[in-house]
Amino acid sequence: MAALKTIGLVGGMSWESSAHYYRIINETVKNKLGGLHSAQCILSSLDFHPLEEAQAQGDWETVAEILATAALGLEQAGADFVLLCSNTAHKVAALVEKRITIPLLHIADVTAKEVSRNSIAKVGLLGTRFTLDENFYTDRLKQYGLEPLLPPAKERAQIDHIIFAELCRGIIKAESKQLCLAIMARLADRGAQGIILGCTEIGLIVGQEDTATPLFDTSAIHARAAAELALQP
Repeated sequence: MAALKTIGLVGGMSWESSAHYYRIINETVKNKLGGLHSAQCILSSLDFHPLEEAQAQGDWETVAEILATAALGLEQAGADFVLLCSNTAHKVAALVEKRITIPLLHIADVTAKEVSRNSIAKVGLLGTRFTLDENFYTDRLKQYGLEPLLPPAKERAQIDHIIFAELCRGIIKAESKQLCLAIMARLADRGAQGIILGCTEIGLIVGQEDTATPLFDTSAIHARAAAELALQP
């Protein structure tokens, strides 16, 4: 068997979802190879607080510098490709790519491909206010022929609060889960054939067992795609 590629993970955004990545990557490799196999990973787990503050202030240059430095460190440590373990972080993905020579596995690309494989074109999108209010993510989805449907502004603010005030802190509230499910149901009523959980934390509070509408958990999709890429000769 050819040696596994080494996966570079820029995590800590939040560490709750980064732990989810690590588990799924290793489970995927174990299921594919059996025995005591596990993934070869290098994790750069960042302090999320200064990153979140920079995002809130619109200081994306600082965000890009922190993420690019982490990605370059992973390359220098031996990673064969790198992941940004956050949807919002992909706002500066192009700037990160300019600083490294190894591939960056883009979360929106692998998610769009998974949605398309399920013959879905019109898809609801949940995420942080940065992901929903700007076009860096929706434009990427449109490149694959998808039609993203977004919640209205009030609901975007509610989702953003749940992400940063609760999920990133490991807090799971039943009422927040019901609010997310209600927002998802309204997107389905507007014609969404599926829902992209476009924040790596949202999959911590809602899952496919909670709704009949197909869900696409970006953190799980991204992690599985990383494992599959690492397994390729």
